[in-house]
Amino acid sequence: MKLYDVTAAPNPRRVRVFLAEKGIEVPTVQVDMRRGEHRTPEFLRRNPSGKVPVLELDDGTCIAESVAICRYFEALHPEPPLFGADPVSIGLVDMANRQLEFELLGPVGQAWVNGPVVARLLPDRQQIPAAKEQGERAARAFYRRLNDQLAASRFIAGEAFSVADITALCVIDFAAELVDLRPEDELAELWRWHAEVSSRPSASA
Repeated sequence: MKLYDVTAAPNPRRVRVFLAEKGIEVPTVQVDMRRGEHRTPEFLRRNPSGKVPVLELDDGTCIAESVAICRYFEALHPEPPLFGADPVSIGLVDMANRQLEFELLGPVGQAWVNGPVVARLLPDRQQIPAAKEQGERAARAFYRRLNDQLAASRFIAGEAFSVADITALCVIDFAAELVDLRPEDELAELWRWHAEVSSRPSASA
């Protein structure tokens, strides 16, 4: 078993943090996206989408998409439960995680691909400043929404740490460090949550 990984990217980090929470160790293979390794025929046989992460099992089966990989490990190692422990919490965790992906990760990605770092890495790619600004506005609006939600609960989807917290942490850290989208200092509840989840040993995975 091996995990195809890119250290700086938020989605592979989601899997690494999830595995650390479960106490599972999986060998990793770094994919050099700058050199186009994710577009080689060999890699595309593992994941036709050309994205990381990808989990390759011992029999050659490949599972792509970070949440799909996490669900695989949740099924193998249900404790501690990170997708919810009962029907209600399962629904709430899944809801929160989907909203984070669509309403925060998506806009952050939009700002990222139309931002200065990608412009330097891919000078031939057309930049769309209006799309960058739209992504930034949406992300900052979602930060404010999260801050309001966290005023009423310890974690993103309630009182238990879950995969939704992992998603939020990885996206926010990526946005702050590489997209110039750090949440505003006045979002006290968001930063209270961020300090707590960042202090977990898994956060450094």
